[in-house]
Order: sequence, then C-alpha cells, then structure tokens
Amino acid sequence: MPRPRKFRRIMYMPKFNSFGPLDTEVKDEDVVIMNVEEVESIRLMDLEGLDQVKCAEIMNIARSTFQRIYSEAKRKMADSLVNGKKLLIQGGDYTLNKCEIVCNSCGNTWEESSEILNNETVKCPKCGSDVDLRCNNENDVCRHCSRGRNGNGRGYGRRWSE
Repeated sequence: MPRPRKFRRIMYMPKFNSFGPLDTEVKDEDVVIMNVEEVESIRLMDLEGLDQVKCAEIMNIARSTFQRIYSEAKRKMADSLVNGKKLLIQGGDYTLNKCEIVCNSCGNTWEESSEILNNETVKCPKCGSDVDLRCNNENDVCRHCSRGRNGNGRGYGRRWSE
C-alpha cells in the first residue's frame, strides 16, 4: 500500500482559476490543469525570488519534491502559453494551516494540518491521550481555533478537488 501524500503548505490561494486565449473557442482536450501547490511554487520562486531550499521549507516538503513540483508547473505554463491552451487551476493536496498541538498530559508538541483537526479525533502520538484541540501557534493563521495575525482567523486549509 502506498504511503499517503502529505499536505503541502501554501500561503496563497489564487484569486482566478482560469487563464487562456480570449479570441478562440478552446476544446476540452486543449486544457492544462495546474494544481494549487504548483501555483504556489511559481509564486515563491519567480515572484518572491526565493531559492528552492527556502521554498521547500515554507511548503514543508523536501527540496527534491519542491523541484519536481516547480518543474511540472513550468512545463504546464509553457504548454499553455506556446500551444494556446486554457490553463485551469484546481485540485491538489495542500493546507493553508499547520497548527502546533500541545498535549496537556505529557507536554509533547507536534504539527497537524487543520484538515486532520477538523475531521478526526486527535490523540497524542507520545502518550495516546485525547488532546484539547487548541493550537499553540502564535504567528500563523489557524482555521481550527480561529486565531491568526491581528486576531483574524483567515485560513481555510482543505483538499480542493473539482
């Protein structure tokens, strides 16, 4: 059985999810689908000007995984631009939030995505006790406990598949 895919941390949700030629009708086979984490890789590398190591750190993945995601994103953008194909942004395994959880019983700390916190009963991996679902995250946005910068709970981590 294959290992489950890890959620990739993203810090930006695209405002638009469709790009392409304006003057022609696009057929279904002339569509390129880019997932949200591929868009995030382009944003971090090309717009923010970060190196691959820093980008991988931000997305909470290995550098080699980031390089694979980024290469695929560039290939899809080139295919869309050069061949006049419509580019759709959808799908992926990502989260906007990571919460640092603290076990009240043993003091163990670990990170969980907000998807897991909202969908499952969480037990401490060290002692096995039920965990009070309040994160210990002061800097990042948390969907689960609605805490964030300046008190605004803004994050909505999820699996986006349409």
